[in-house]
Amino acid sequence: PYRVGINQNLFLEASLHSSDPSLELFLDTCVASPTRHNFTTKFYPIIENGCAKDPTYATYYSPFRHTLRFKFNAFQFIQSNPEVYLQCELVVCRAYDYSSRCYQGCLQRSKREASS
Repeated sequence: PYRVGINQNLFLEASLHSSDPSLELFLDTCVASPTRHNFTTKFYPIIENGCAKDPTYATYYSPFRHTLRFKFNAFQFIQSNPEVYLQCELVVCRAYDYSSRCYQGCLQRSKREASS
């Protein structure tokens, strides 16, 4: 557990432990939940499909491709326990593979057009 006050910045770092220097990380999805075992019914999206959903989310420079650094403001779910759990999905790609998920960045899902 890591304790932080409401609205304080929460700084995170994710690293890939590999001896292969040509690998890099991409943060695809990161969601918060008031419970540790359920991230589908009650959750708050911080990143979805590589797109920032929380306005306080920001990335930080890392000199290494295999390390990600980011932050967002700490919050609490209303009418629940004071704990918030995070679940993040990262993608591992080959560096400079411009067709990989790492280089696609934010993927906005297009809405379907309703026909008459």
